Amino acid sequence: MTIERLETKPRMSRIVKHNGTIYLCGQVCADATKGITEQTQTMLDKVESLLIQSGSSKQHMLSATIYLKTMADFSAMNAVWDAWVPDGYAPSRACVEAAMARDMLLVEISVVAAEI
Repeated sequence: MTIERLETKPRMSRIVKHNGTIYLCGQVCADATKGITEQTQTMLDKVESLLIQSGSSKQHMLSATIYLKTMADFSAMNAVWDAWVPDGYAPSRACVEAAMARDMLLVEISVVAAEI
């Protein structure tokens, strides 16, 4: 049994691979001064990039946990999510309201995917 850790820092690894499963650390937006639509899109762009880097794709996502600062942003976040996830490849998903690590962050996601 091997565990591969990529982009490891003292507190976490951005990617962990184990037995054909890929775990991504929580991802946030590129610019926290933007609104929910832009934050969601750039967050998902980062997820897609990490999935490709780790040998997977958004078509191979197994689960996603989404954290929203406020459920008032649920519909706007879902509009971006729905356009981003390929038809027929939706992972299992949970979405909860949560306090964010930085006040300006509106959304964060954690993803588990299968290795290709």
